[in-house]
Amino acid sequence: MKRITIAEAGSHVGETVEIPGWLYNLRRSGKILFPILRDGTGIMQCVAVKNQLDAETFQTLRHLTQESSLVMRGRIRAEKRAPGGYEMDVEGAEIVQRVPEDDPYPITPKEHGIEFLMDRRHLWLRSRRQHAILRVRHEVVRAVRDYLDSHGFTLVDTPIFTPAACEGTTTLFPVNYFDDETLYLTQSGQLYNEATAMAFGKVYCFGPTFRAERSKTRRHLTEFWMVEPEMAYATLEDVKQVAEGLIVAVVERVLENRRRELETLERDVSKLERVKAPFPRITYDEAVELLKSKGSDIQWGEDFGGPDETILGESFDRPVMVDRYPKKVKAFYFQPAPDRDDVVLGVDIIAPEGYGEIVGGGQRIHDLELLRKRLEEYNLPEDAFDWYIDLRKYGTVPHAGFGMGIERFVAWMCGLEHVRETIAFPRMLYRTRP
Repeated sequence: MKRITIAEAGSHVGETVEIPGWLYNLRRSGKILFPILRDGTGIMQCVAVKNQLDAETFQTLRHLTQESSLVMRGRIRAEKRAPGGYEMDVEGAEIVQRVPEDDPYPITPKEHGIEFLMDRRHLWLRSRRQHAILRVRHEVVRAVRDYLDSHGFTLVDTPIFTPAACEGTTTLFPVNYFDDETLYLTQSGQLYNEATAMAFGKVYCFGPTFRAERSKTRRHLTEFWMVEPEMAYATLEDVKQVAEGLIVAVVERVLENRRRELETLERDVSKLERVKAPFPRITYDEAVELLKSKGSDIQWGEDFGGPDETILGESFDRPVMVDRYPKKVKAFYFQPAPDRDDVVLGVDIIAPEGYGEIVGGGQRIHDLELLRKRLEEYNLPEDAFDWYIDLRKYGTVPHAGFGMGIERFVAWMCGLEHVRETIAFPRMLYRTRP
């Protein structure tokens, strides 16, 4: 008998097939059972009629427990009212493993608290909501790669073990390496991207990054995934154009391919449909004035906090670009503005609807002596950056890039309150299990 997935059911209407999966739910109505089967590609309602099955099979299905694994056999037919548009008329079933009644599946259709669910994250992933979120995440990742690959960028992986800080020394996770050497989990692949950009022109890395920030907010994880494009012979304006094109393309792909998942999440897609180029562009100076006009007590020279980013994002119907930040709130490698030494050529892109910064980047220092001066100002050891300094000795050019955090982007796409649901096993200040 042909074995298919639920997603393939539409191509097998009228055929008798088998589908391996798990019992998602079970409804009983006298002599008819309605087992709901899931298999990772979708959910299908099955119809088991007592007088069309042998007694043992019917009774086995009748008393089957939630999340028991089984192979369901039967004929596929179209049914507009059913989830996915198809149902199976059951002809038989093979039980692979029956969840015991005295130790039932812990996540039932009733309401559970978030801590209860997070403690059972390995099981919670089976729910329709979590399934929809991670399908959207998958689409975001695919779209990011496709966009960069089709625009001349080369994927070059960067190390996770690094000898020095990139963003700041206070947010590093130290690791004991061989012979008592201390290394750190990467905060960003950017410095290495600058080296590979000098070899390939346009590159990106895509992998996990780690920030030892003691933040317990809805926007922070200690381990998250980031895509970081970097370009030789590029400026701040190039960063803006590439980031804008990337964001628009990814949003369009999610809307095109994941409508059903967004419906499951009850996402208001009309807000995503407004994400079109060009994005509004304001300076840091203008952003501070806007924030003050809306009641913020921020002062010039301060970095934006979560509430400030929320106010800025809610002031526009699409992402807004904020550039020319004060030098003291940005990392050592940012190129100073040619007309003002107190601001740098950096840009943050803040999502609408209060989802905060989704892109941060800008133009890098390419002058050797200025880079050395910045390392000294930031109390960073020059010997730890000897190879990075070499890039300014041998063929230095203006170059620029940015990073985009996947989890925040997915939270925005899905309309989620917290980033913890955007990755299979989140790592947060007080959560390292499961």
